[in-house]
Amino acid sequence: MKNTLHTLYDKVGIKSVRTKNITKHILLSFIYKGGSILSSFLLVPLTINFLNTENYGIWLTLSSFITWFSFFDIGLGNGLRNKFAVAKSKGDTNLARAYVSCAYFTIGSICFILVFVFFGLNFFIDWTQVFNTDSSLQKQLSLLMPIIFAFFCLQMVVKLITTIYTADQHHSMQGKINFFTSVGSLLAIWLMTKTTESSLLLFGLIFSALPILILLGLNLFAFSKTYKEYKPTLSLWKKEYLDDIFGLGMKFFIIQLSGIILFSTDNIIITQLYGPEKVVPFNIAFKYLSVSNMVVSMVLTPYWSTITEAYIKKDFDWIKISMKNLIKISFGSIFLIFGMVIVSPFVYRLWINDKVDVPMSLTIYMAVFFVLTIFYAPYTYFINGTGKVKLQMYSIAATSLLNIPLSIFLASNMGFGVSGVIIATILCLIPHVILCPIQYLKIINNKAYGIWNK
Repeated sequence: MKNTLHTLYDKVGIKSVRTKNITKHILLSFIYKGGSILSSFLLVPLTINFLNTENYGIWLTLSSFITWFSFFDIGLGNGLRNKFAVAKSKGDTNLARAYVSCAYFTIGSICFILVFVFFGLNFFIDWTQVFNTDSSLQKQLSLLMPIIFAFFCLQMVVKLITTIYTADQHHSMQGKINFFTSVGSLLAIWLMTKTTESSLLLFGLIFSALPILILLGLNLFAFSKTYKEYKPTLSLWKKEYLDDIFGLGMKFFIIQLSGIILFSTDNIIITQLYGPEKVVPFNIAFKYLSVSNMVVSMVLTPYWSTITEAYIKKDFDWIKISMKNLIKISFGSIFLIFGMVIVSPFVYRLWINDKVDVPMSLTIYMAVFFVLTIFYAPYTYFINGTGKVKLQMYSIAATSLLNIPLSIFLASNMGFGVSGVIIATILCLIPHVILCPIQYLKIINNKAYGIWNK
């Protein structure tokens, strides 16, 4: 493998140590992500067969609902990512370990409180009304929701280890975890279709527990070997260290919360307006076209922490060259999306047969959404890497507040139906498409002042 990589570096003229490391992890990510994508695509028809369309729609909506609570990490994950990278690049092991300790014990404490509160509230919530489904499912949902929520909260803690790997420029680790989770999920649903009757409760339990087991194993391995010197300890939890990662983390927290409102409310809105069955074609179109975004993300993800390190060391030439290459890749991926739209009817038939009808109009609107997302993605990763995210925080917070009423207005009042929900999200992306490239040019040319440089 190493000899093959060195041969590749020589052929394409890659000399920078940073770029060599990024290239290695991008190649590994493509392998892992390819397996994850294949597994997730195979998972959809198996899940529909096991749960039926309505229950699958409930699961998709339920997953989106639970995702909302990820903002309770108050941005500490992304704050840790940047601060750990800076501390390690300066050789300050004690400071890096203190950041790790603060992140683990703070998020762990928050999650403990959340689980306690959620278990209490669960007795008073009619989940069938929340998910707009049959009242006969109330008992099953009242058991499933606290279990899923507890596992989700635990996952917020144990997934911090992937943040450490990424901050240390081992960028393919997240892809490796996703690969094992996807393959494990596929094997689990296949076994369930052969051995048991349809059960949303059993499905949710297995799919919530699986990533926890994998991440727990990685935590035990990492803190006993690879990152033994950064093992979290309560004695290193100090307010000054927490304030350090929380200052930047709070900005990421607002961005993260706004992003959840902007991108994860669609399933809830569709469920409330049209029922959980209509979530399924929307999600299938999203999952299909998201392949383009996954490809770009595999290339972009390694650059976040590497840009942090390069920016600290003022290696602006490397950043400029890298950004030019990333922008070219994003434009190439846009052409990929157009091709995916053209062949989408054939892919849908091959993938899900006639079980779900996905209108071409929905596919086209979804394609426009991903075109915009991919266009401004390189600039977002650069801005996140430098930590100058205040403008991004304000703009995404403002558009997220607009997204829900605009989605309802376009879907219901203007008669666009399910497509109106994604049209609203497209309109909310436009400010970011304009502002992010401008901020990048200002920062990289040392002309950023005021909010552009915060």
